Amino acid sequence: MLKRFIGTSTPDAGLLFARLAGAALLLWVHGLPKLLHWQQELAHIDDPLNMGRGITLACALFAEVVCPLLIAAGLFTRLACLPVLFLLGVSMVLVHPDWSVEQGQFGWLLLIVFGTIALAGAGRWSLDRRLAAV
Repeated sequence: MLKRFIGTSTPDAGLLFARLAGAALLLWVHGLPKLLHWQQELAHIDDPLNMGRGITLACALFAEVVCPLLIAAGLFTRLACLPVLFLLGVSMVLVHPDWSVEQGQFGWLLLIVFGTIALAGAGRWSLDRRLAAV
């Protein structure tokens, strides 16, 4: 039964898993807390690019709420990975440059997951693939 579901293309199953798991983690750990506690986040968010705290938080919310939803659905997947990768890169390089690999492992792993998705695409089980077939 599993072989019939997965078929001969197991990379598609891996991409689906990476999309769903990575998006869920990013949304749950970073996006939803920022969305639910907007005022508290606004008071202490770092602004490494000097855009203003409000714009920085809005950009973070886009990358951590909207983009994970698009990635999970497999809609505009490669494009949706770009803001996530940019946010993670800025966070790891500019906001937390003093972190050791151990301290920043969650961020580095998310960079790996979303970088892989950006390079490989969404896979067969995605809205991107459905739209391309139309």
